[in-house]
Amino acid sequence: QVQLVESGGGLVQAGGSLGLSCAASGNSFSINDMGWYRQAPGKQRELVATINSGGSTNYADSVKGRFTISRDNVKNTVYLQMNSLRPEDTAVYYCWTIATKTTIATKTSRSYQYWGQGTQVTVSS
Repeated sequence: QVQLVESGGGLVQAGGSLGLSCAASGNSFSINDMGWYRQAPGKQRELVATINSGGSTNYADSVKGRFTISRDNVKNTVYLQMNSLRPEDTAVYYCWTIATKTTIATKTSRSYQYWGQGTQVTVSS
């Protein structure tokens, strides 16, 4: 199993900034892609940004130019810096990762998807 521990979030006025972080841990797992999704009340969960182990990033159009995703591969931690926040950014933000478990005895690898518990981001107008 992989555990994702999120921190950050909270309440901010429109135009303000917030930062999120998420640390992944799990024995015998290698952490591959990491990222953030969000879910607003009454809406489906949507991608915010992802980053692979090589540092390549992908952003939702709605956050491009305002949010920056980064990661520390040594700490298996992903960060999301959110600037110029808007009321429509209000949501529960979930950390996400794809992790691979390699079993040496059988020389097999299998990848799994994991989610964090979510952290609330509220942007007031």
